[in-house]
Amino acid sequence: MRMRHKLGQSLPSLRLAILGAAVWGFAMGASAFLTLLFDHWETPVRVRTVVLLFAFGGAVAFPAGWTLARLLSHSRGRETAFAAAFVSLGVVTVGLTALLYALQYRTYYAEWHAPAFTITWAFQFVFTGLVALYQFAVLGLRLYFPGGFLALFAAALWFACRSR
Repeated sequence: MRMRHKLGQSLPSLRLAILGAAVWGFAMGASAFLTLLFDHWETPVRVRTVVLLFAFGGAVAFPAGWTLARLLSHSRGRETAFAAAFVSLGVVTVGLTALLYALQYRTYYAEWHAPAFTITWAFQFVFTGLVALYQFAVLGLRLYFPGGFLALFAAALWFACRSR
């Protein structure tokens, strides 16, 4: 019962969840866009797809990251609140964006996989997901720098100032 109460207090308000998701999603999409723009990357259609993936990942991650940060920093000082927000928003944003990337990757390669729910399909499903996560770690994480990192620092600072 106590944990349920603590979780209820940690949830962002509906307004904060919607506005925060919009701003955080925009910041993550803008970070990916600027990095791809400076790298003269691929075609506009592919850039748009990657930017939308990062923006959607950020938007979905904000409420969960905010809630986790509030749970971790409950009744603690500003330094703890800053650290909790920095780690929570960062890990949840990267994790959910990587998951969305893996789902998209799996959808693309599903055409060449064995029939569903067979042993071969299970191996293909697992290893396609692992390859997608590896590829995201190698190629996707760099799209968060420097813009996403600066936005993460600003969001954690805002969280720390707001939590007191």
